[in-house]
Amino acid sequence: MHAFDILGDHVRRRILELLAEGEQTSGALCAVIREEFGISQPAVSQHLKVLREAGFATVRPEGTRRLYAVNPEPLRDIDTWLDRFRRHWTPHLDALATELARGERQRRLREEAAGQTGGETSRQPRTTGSTP
Repeated sequence: MHAFDILGDHVRRRILELLAEGEQTSGALCAVIREEFGISQPAVSQHLKVLREAGFATVRPEGTRRLYAVNPEPLRDIDTWLDRFRRHWTPHLDALATELARGERQRRLREEAAGQTGGETSRQPRTTGSTP
């Protein structure tokens, strides 16, 4: 099975997201996935099996528990494959970062100028009608 076939499933992607936080028991993974997706424990186990067989997850027994973890190697392979496409979005993201920084700088300069020129308004209560 191709890596993108594995990652194309939203449940398996979510399992990998959970495993990215650290090693987890199959019971903990099942509880979260069952809660979020409403699927049975055997269905979650099947997704874990697919991830394990495809090399995206590792499992190790610890007493009666099975602990799952991310295997980063297939993810590195995907990252390497994506390298050839990064040139299409990297300049756009760099330009976005520049524009965000420019906007932040202009906002900061406006705030500084307002503070130095007394442009801040005083907070006096507004009165309506005549005073008693």
